[in-house]
Amino acid sequence: MQTFKYGFKRMIFLTLMATHINLVYAQTTLEKETERMISASRGAAPPLFFKADEAAISLVQPGSFSNDNETVVRSGIGNFYTKLADGKAVTVGYIGGSITQAHFGYRLQSAKYIQSLYPTAKIQFLNAGVSGTGTDLAACRLKDQLLIHQPDLIFIEFIVNGGYQEGLEGMIRQIIKDNPKTDICLLYTIISGQTKTYNDGQIPEKIKGFEQVADYYGLSSIHLGMEAAQLEKEGKLIWKGDPKNVTDQLLFSIDGVHPTIEGGNVYAASIARGMNKLKINLPQTIDHTLPKKLFDDNWEDAKMIDPIVAAKFSNGWKKIVTKDSEPLKQFNNWFAYLMHTEKPGSSFTFKFDGTAFGFYDLGGPEVGEVAIAIDGKPVALQEVNEKGYRFYKQSNAINSIQLINRFNVFCNNRYRGQYEFIQTAPGIHTITVSLSPNKTDKTKILGQNQLEDINQHPEKYDRTAIYLGKILVKGNVIK
Repeated sequence: MQTFKYGFKRMIFLTLMATHINLVYAQTTLEKETERMISASRGAAPPLFFKADEAAISLVQPGSFSNDNETVVRSGIGNFYTKLADGKAVTVGYIGGSITQAHFGYRLQSAKYIQSLYPTAKIQFLNAGVSGTGTDLAACRLKDQLLIHQPDLIFIEFIVNGGYQEGLEGMIRQIIKDNPKTDICLLYTIISGQTKTYNDGQIPEKIKGFEQVADYYGLSSIHLGMEAAQLEKEGKLIWKGDPKNVTDQLLFSIDGVHPTIEGGNVYAASIARGMNKLKINLPQTIDHTLPKKLFDDNWEDAKMIDPIVAAKFSNGWKKIVTKDSEPLKQFNNWFAYLMHTEKPGSSFTFKFDGTAFGFYDLGGPEVGEVAIAIDGKPVALQEVNEKGYRFYKQSNAINSIQLINRFNVFCNNRYRGQYEFIQTAPGIHTITVSLSPNKTDKTKILGQNQLEDINQHPEKYDRTAIYLGKILVKGNVIK
């Protein structure tokens, strides 16, 4: 494979939460580049629309790596390629976690390559990557962030974060219901240790689960980690390391998950090879079909709803239009407005018919804890981690909690998007979420390495608040 080493200049964020990165010609270290990239992916909402030449990067080439199993064609993406061949405008959507949201994880490089296949074509690109989220939230936000823009091709990347089969199937069924001609391609990123799985001739377990879904619906998929595994086996790549200790080899990542710029190029080259293979093996245009559900409890009925549309609010709430708020306007691409309160006991109430509900909100220095009542009764909750899906369930266990804390280690001197889900018994439920007067020990949550800001500005943290962006339901809201 041909790889590229770039003399990038320092990427300067206008603020810690800036959503736009200006590339200027000045030397910087790979470590700083990657730290900034990861920080951006955990912070504000990036612009939804982006251009393939947004960053001054060299065009990634497919290279010479070859593995017949790297790209699985199945029904292919013939609808997408046929529109391009006919000279029509197309839209490409990316949806995933932090690797998709980040500037140089693979998205920009692969978009530039796709545009290079049809230099004169009008191709619109969408970035619906949200850091730290999985297929559960993606199934809720899919319509608002992608489907309303009528994409012709959607790349789905969630395997290292929230790789939940039921969520994935829900996304796929929503896409096909919206437009049977929208093509779908699954992208499989990997984490530390999984290069060995590929080098042993196997594929990671979570990817096997996604492949089961892809095969059932006849969808194309690309394994982005196969070449990295081969390069590591040949001693040409270090998967995880310190840039100061890596000289002649390609350093894929610093943290074992998020690619460096060069690591992102390896991922993007896999997509380039995949796009070429999918173009050569071009099936006729088809309508993707909806067979019987693979999982009865999939997320095809998931959605997110504007709070004012779905809920009633008690006294003490204020509507903040994000584009008019200096600290919050960076989230305007996710939330046109936020419902905010700092009045203990303030609540919002909504009714829904389904099996789970939740909220998509902002974390920050001042956020606090909330209490949940279902059908008029306060509930105790227990956090559960299952198959990549994190949720709360009602519980009387000794370790159950009465409050859900919206403050976490990522809330140090910045805001970030976050979400929660609570399972319910199937049926109609009335949900009330209230701001608790309780104040947690935020110093303890931040830990010893993140105390500078809270020590210098304790007043920012000595508050309790909610910034509600969307109400989430797995089912239907009853207005």
